[in-house]
Amino acid sequence: MSAENTDFEQVYQGRSPLGGTVPWDIKAPQPALVALEGAGGFRGEVLDVGCGLGENAVFLASRGHHVTGVDGAPTALREARARAAAKGLEISFEVADATRLEGFEGRFDTVLDSALYHCLTEEQRRSYVAALVRVTRPGARLHLLCFSEAVPVSFPGPFRIGERNLRETVGRGWRITSLDPALYTTSLTLEELRDAARTIQPGEAGDLTALDELEQDEQGRIRAPAWQLAAERA
Repeated sequence: MSAENTDFEQVYQGRSPLGGTVPWDIKAPQPALVALEGAGGFRGEVLDVGCGLGENAVFLASRGHHVTGVDGAPTALREARARAAAKGLEISFEVADATRLEGFEGRFDTVLDSALYHCLTEEQRRSYVAALVRVTRPGARLHLLCFSEAVPVSFPGPFRIGERNLRETVGRGWRITSLDPALYTTSLTLEELRDAARTIQPGEAGDLTALDELEQDEQGRIRAPAWQLAAERA
């Protein structure tokens, strides 16, 4: 799956090759985000861009942050609103094109990107980074988590981002303050990941045994190699 051939609205409607499986829906915030919030990484008005089903936004709101979540998939946002309401939280969830973010100019002090960047083409990434500059205030923070080139080739989808790409593309308008290896928790067990590789890229999955080396959490969910980037608006 890639930006060119993935309809995320269909994924959230259960009409993708994976059926009802949403590989990034772990029914909880990303562990890396929890640690980041605990370390004081969020302040002021927060934008969760590519918020999906809203678990990260719900967590941040539960910690007292004022959060706006945006995504291009209306089905995801309906579920995000329901999850927020179930916990008595008021969060603004809005449909938006991440490469444009029209109507949000100059509003945010902190931006969270949890696994959106690697879903975009390089052209889209450049527009996206510029849009983030437009919607933030001077001195704003950006926290970005994306798959790294350490993800095996047999991992379903060409979602591998190198350090050079981040430094050159995100560096347009943002001053990178840290860029470290990290892990991104998926909803998939090893067997489910293998099945996904066979389903999404039949005949191209390659050596699936490479997936065996990926780390798993205590629930058996795959934790994929990632980059964790922090930056400040230039």
